[in-house]
Amino acid sequence: MLPSCASVFKCGWCGAITDHNKKKHDEKCFGWRVLRDRCFLSVVMVFMFFVILGGVWAIYPVVFSVSLLWGIFHSIITTILSIATISFFSLAAFRCAGTPPNILWGSYPTVGKGDLDNYRFCHYCLKPKSPRAHHCRSCGKCILDMDHHCPFIGNCVGAANHYSFICFIISAVLSTNYVSIMAVYSSWHMWPPLSHTLGRLKGITGRDVAWRIMNEIFIAFLSSL
Repeated sequence: MLPSCASVFKCGWCGAITDHNKKKHDEKCFGWRVLRDRCFLSVVMVFMFFVILGGVWAIYPVVFSVSLLWGIFHSIITTILSIATISFFSLAAFRCAGTPPNILWGSYPTVGKGDLDNYRFCHYCLKPKSPRAHHCRSCGKCILDMDHHCPFIGNCVGAANHYSFICFIISAVLSTNYVSIMAVYSSWHMWPPLSHTLGRLKGITGRDVAWRIMNEIFIAFLSSL
C-alpha cells in the first residue's frame, strides 16, 4: 500500500493501481499491422489448401494404383488431418483471443470494495486492465492471458484460443510429416529407376558424378509427368 501522493499508488478501497508516470498513447501504424496480419493469414490459408488439394491430385492416383484398401486408408488419414488442421487454424485465427472482464472505472457507488484489486488503467483502451491482461497494439485491445501476437494467424494467442493454437501446431506438424512421407513414397513408385550404378561411376571425378546424377534425376522426373 503506497500513499496517494506517490507516483504509483494502490487505492485502499477498490485495490486499483495507479501510475501517474504513464501517459496516454496513440495507436500508430495500426492499419499497417492489420494489413500485415491479413496478408500473412491469406498466404497461410492458400498454402494449406494448395498442399491438401495438390497432394490429393498428384499423389493419390499412385496410392490407389498400389491397392484399393491402401488408397482408402490414406484417404481417411488425409481427411482427418485436413479437417483437424483447418478447424484448429480457424478457431485460433478467427476466435477472440480473450477479453478481460469489463469493469467500469468509477468511485464508491459503481465499484465495490476490492473489485479492482491489482487492476491497472490501460492508456490505449482507456479502461481498467485486469492483472493477467496485456494490451496488444496489433489487435488494438487488451487480451486476457496474452501469450504473444502471431501474424500467421492474424490474431493474439490468449486465454480463449490458446488450446486451439497448440492443437493447430500439433496437427500441422503431423500433417507435414505425413505429406513428406507420402511424397517420398509416391516418388519412389512414380519415377523410373536410375540407370547409373556405383560400378559405372568408377573413375569419374566428383563434379561429373554429381552432374550426371542430377541430370538423370531431372530426366526421370520429366519422364514421370
